[in-house]
Amino acid sequence: MSPILVRPVREQLEHDRIIRLLQARSRRRYEVGINPGAEQNAPVGAGPKAIYPDIVLYSQDRARKIQGVVEVETGESVNHLEALAQWAHLARLKVPFHLYVPAATIDVARRLSADHHIPVAELWIYDSIGDQVRFTLVQRAPGTSRPLATPKAAAPVA
Repeated sequence: MSPILVRPVREQLEHDRIIRLLQARSRRRYEVGINPGAEQNAPVGAGPKAIYPDIVLYSQDRARKIQGVVEVETGESVNHLEALAQWAHLARLKVPFHLYVPAATIDVARRLSADHHIPVAELWIYDSIGDQVRFTLVQRAPGTSRPLATPKAAAPVA
């Protein structure tokens, strides 16, 4: 459970909306499990040590291996407590950790991840303009492939 026990209703609706938008964007490349609000649909791990990131990206093959985890934050949840209670645990998994934050909180998110040595594979910002949401990649760790883009096929060698 997140340290933000009661997120303001308006922010919770925005949070869950972002999760569903990212789920739709990720479906081409991954099987996607989401945990909006207090739902616990897609765990990472088992038993009492299971954690529930906002989005879990699985491979599309039979093995359904976890390919990455995504955490979506709102203005209220980009803070020291959240970084230590969630980001740090998600970053320790053996899969890429992707963080989405509101554009206004990018500096705080960068500082928190640097101060607490939390490796973020990709750091994204989002902006809501009316009904539309725009996602912008701000930072990518070396050697990380984009989670929401379709990779280009390799050209055949003659």
